[in-house]
Amino acid sequence: MEYVKLPLSRKRISEFKAGDTFSITGEILVARDLAHKRLLEDVEKKQMPVVLKGAVIYYCGPTSLLLKEGVGSAGPTTSSRMDPFAPKLYDLGVAATIGKGPRSLRVVESIKRNKALYLVTIGGAGAYLGQFIKHARVLAYGELGPEALMSFEVVDFPVWIAIDTSGDSIFSCNNAG
Repeated sequence: MEYVKLPLSRKRISEFKAGDTFSITGEILVARDLAHKRLLEDVEKKQMPVVLKGAVIYYCGPTSLLLKEGVGSAGPTTSSRMDPFAPKLYDLGVAATIGKGPRSLRVVESIKRNKALYLVTIGGAGAYLGQFIKHARVLAYGELGPEALMSFEVVDFPVWIAIDTSGDSIFSCNNAG
């Protein structure tokens, strides 16, 4: 398995193809539905709580921050729930998102337009994935609990390229990868 350090450069992003596997090390943003909604409201107000350019967003609602080293369970959320928000976030410079399951055509077009990536990780294995999170902190919207906007420091977090910069997808029968 290849090991990749974040942030991802645009050149590096363009080298990945649907079906490639690797692990990532670095800081990722963590957000689900409510945090996405609030984040885009803050974008409209020009009150950005985080830098989105080059960011990787993991669709996850982790268990309580019980462990000083990280979190308990931190499995991926079904990505299609974030489809109403994803195109705008990719347009704002998000480099990649991580979740599980296929994406809408509108999101795929946004990924292609922005030369970004959609990554997937292991669904149903939140406790396993939690071991790759070394530090977690709330960045904004703490009142949302596990739906808050957070930051995870991950080491060797396993991911697969589900949709690459050209729109090729592991969910499409036309994908050669």
